[in-house]
Amino acid sequence: MCGIIGLYHPTENVSGEIYDALIQVQHRGQDAAGIATWNSKKLSLHKELGVVTEVFKTNESLGLEGNVGIGHVRYPTAGCSDVSEAQPFHSSNPVNICLAHNGTLTNSDEMKKFLLETHFCQLNTQSDSEVLLNLFAYELSKINFDVLQNSHVFEALKRVYERCEGGFAVTMIVGGVGLVAFRDSNGIRPLVVGKKDESFMVASESSALSALGYEFEHDIDPGSAIIISESGVIEKSVCAESISHSPCLFEFVYFSRPDSVIDSISVHKSRLRMGDFLGDKILRDYSHLEIDAVIPVPDTSRTSAMQVAYKLGVKYREGFIKNRYIGRTFIMPGQNIRKRSVAHKLSPIEIEFKNKNVLLVDDSIVRGNTSKKIVEMVRKQGANNVYFASAAPPVRYQNVYGIDMPATKELVAHGKTVEEIRLFIGADELIYQDIEDLRMAAHIGNTNITSFEDSVFTGKYCAGKISKEYLSQLENNRSSKK
Repeated sequence: MCGIIGLYHPTENVSGEIYDALIQVQHRGQDAAGIATWNSKKLSLHKELGVVTEVFKTNESLGLEGNVGIGHVRYPTAGCSDVSEAQPFHSSNPVNICLAHNGTLTNSDEMKKFLLETHFCQLNTQSDSEVLLNLFAYELSKINFDVLQNSHVFEALKRVYERCEGGFAVTMIVGGVGLVAFRDSNGIRPLVVGKKDESFMVASESSALSALGYEFEHDIDPGSAIIISESGVIEKSVCAESISHSPCLFEFVYFSRPDSVIDSISVHKSRLRMGDFLGDKILRDYSHLEIDAVIPVPDTSRTSAMQVAYKLGVKYREGFIKNRYIGRTFIMPGQNIRKRSVAHKLSPIEIEFKNKNVLLVDDSIVRGNTSKKIVEMVRKQGANNVYFASAAPPVRYQNVYGIDMPATKELVAHGKTVEEIRLFIGADELIYQDIEDLRMAAHIGNTNITSFEDSVFTGKYCAGKISKEYLSQLENNRSSKK
């Protein structure tokens, strides 16, 4: 999962505002950051490993010239953690093109082979984002034009959609045209547009728009692209032939900020409903539990935990102090780093646990090691009973659309019963959200959306030809890179 930004201003350099916007999507990636700008003649680019404030520390790095620009924060799901994999990526053939990408192409290897055989294209990285850049450049080069027009870009994108599979959201600079943004035909990865005076912003989440004073205009529709010209004229086009709107359900569970709205669904309200449904399940199926307090595992689960406490009629308490200088452990590279970070990140408050029966609520349980560590910490504080509830169902399957869950053997729920998972994390009781309730928690926010990308819970993949062989190869590749 990554965060992407696109920005157009009629007269001023946009690098400073892209920097501010990237900070608003920093939660989507902490591995690397980059900004590229265009001033109608020259492309400027700066990218490096690290968070935004580390990458852009000098006047030179923030002095990129141009009124059109894109930005990226990276969370590695393909390739490795190396500066060569940092985005945006750039190509100068047939024109200056710079691309920032969130998601994963599930047929990236096939597209690499196609580019090599038809275009003699040698790629410099393992990133599927570089594949996407070169595929677009290749399709654009096949179109005869004297002066590049919007219609040429849309035509090239139609051919890209015919070839690419997976989930993706993209912002691009195309020299001579302007800012381009497009979204996969299932709308798996989010992408929104906002406006402030005569300026436009494209972002992974609406929270970035509101933080910088932009008014939300619309989500970019699945299978659609927009072009914001170098003179500020916006044009839209549907580029995919087959469209089936299935946004990622895990965006609502964990990744997105609670103040974001995705496809007209409030992330905050969806998490409130998750808490309502989870509370109802506990009342219905676990009424024998004597619970003194509901305590969230900060931060994402707070919203759901509040509603669980309300439903149960018990106290809601903050039982953990969170170190703000430790990033999101889920998106950290490597299990050893994640394990160390949990202990550094959360400090329990003894008085909230000692001699009490507590219900810990987390947004999800992925690898299980974090949950196990937290249960151990709570027991050391003298809790009588430690119950654990997840606002999401068991995560049993690999994700192939841009979330770092590619290896099933890393998932604590894969091939295990709920009782086996409970024993692993050491809880006295383990309660999971039902998949139907999780879907409903999002669906109520926009009843026009009737399906979601929920493969991590169900093993059903909505985009691409996802075979057992493909999943096995993905897992093997992931293991070898580690």
